[in-house]
Amino acid sequence: MTKIMIVEDEVGLVTLLKYNLEKQGYETVVSMDGKDVMPTALSEKPDLILLDWMLPNIPGIDLCREIRKTYELRNTPIIMLTARSEEADKVKGLSFGADDYVTKPFSVPELMARIIALLRRVMPVQAQENLSYGDIFIDFSKRRVMRGERHVHLGPTEFRLLQFLMEKPGHVLSRESLLKSVWGGSIHVELRTVDVHIRRLRRALNDAGEKDVIRTVRSAGYAIDFSDSETDEIIEDTE
Repeated sequence: MTKIMIVEDEVGLVTLLKYNLEKQGYETVVSMDGKDVMPTALSEKPDLILLDWMLPNIPGIDLCREIRKTYELRNTPIIMLTARSEEADKVKGLSFGADDYVTKPFSVPELMARIIALLRRVMPVQAQENLSYGDIFIDFSKRRVMRGERHVHLGPTEFRLLQFLMEKPGHVLSRESLLKSVWGGSIHVELRTVDVHIRRLRRALNDAGEKDVIRTVRSAGYAIDFSDSETDEIIEDTE
């Protein structure tokens, strides 16, 4: 059974989330204090974490970063729940490791749709076992990414972004097409979200000083390209 961890200190909201998640067949585990989150997450190994920004003792944004640094939890999808609606706050949440961001008050059906979409994205790809381009290798059965001999640590959203870029090497994929492919077309996600996750993907791929192979094409989108020439033709693909 899929297990979802609810990290929230509002009793009423915890009750609401537990009821609706369990009604949909999910198992739930709850943490209402920031200091209990990491021990609970490590022992329970949830499939997804709903993480409130404002928590007693340790803020959710700091916990998000800590989860991403913890080997056993680094690939766990995180949806931030917060009353902060400013774009800068959304970007900060995403840059610290969140995969999605829901502003309070939120619609329960919309949150459920986001959970379903995110869980669907992180399921192993059954149609292929691996994918490679240049010195980058994806092992889908182990959800593992290698660059040369180095293991690249990616969150679930960055993993999916890399997959779609590598499936069409040299093609420029528009932000809109990446949103549709990675986040799905049934929920609203801002275009800026793509830029934030591309930045995180680029940082992870180049962590040991490797050549940056993700090319930003102004007003068009992104492409993965190992060519040495900046003038090589890049094929635009807006599908």
